[in-house]
Amino acid sequence: MNRPRIYAFIDSQNLNKGTQKMGWKMDWRKFRDFLQVKYDVSKAFMFIGFIAGNEDLYNQLHDSGYAIVLKPTVEHTTTDEKDKPQQTTKGNVDVELVLYAMKEMSNYDKCIIISGDGDFYSLVEYLEKKNRLAHVMAPNWQYSSLLKPYEKYIVRLDQLRNELAYRDRRKRKNA
Repeated sequence: MNRPRIYAFIDSQNLNKGTQKMGWKMDWRKFRDFLQVKYDVSKAFMFIGFIAGNEDLYNQLHDSGYAIVLKPTVEHTTTDEKDKPQQTTKGNVDVELVLYAMKEMSNYDKCIIISGDGDFYSLVEYLEKKNRLAHVMAPNWQYSSLLKPYEKYIVRLDQLRNELAYRDRRKRKNA
């Protein structure tokens, strides 16, 4: 029997912010290797907002083995508690991730959704019903309560920090 084809769909902003909130940064090359070795992921889609000037990052992620899906971003102004304007860049990739998970379904047997965002509840529910859900990887313990019914699929990446964290080798050499 052939090995199942496993794809991963990564909400990069949710994963990046979720790990940084816990005080660490993901090593993207280690993470891609981890997905391939531990979960036999043959294709990993990385959904990320496009910001001019970050082309080196996108190329590095591609060279690490990710299929990069870029979404245009928009500038958004909010105010802080002192009514001071703050500029943020938004590149909401949720729709693209869902669309790709559906478009690619004929190419995979199982998939891994990498996000703790409750916006993916309907997708996770559908994939489970179709017996296509392998895992939901959440960046930390603070994933959406909407995903609680799928607890048996949850893999918390904060518990793998030692294995997946970025370590700046330049700092260690100079220390």
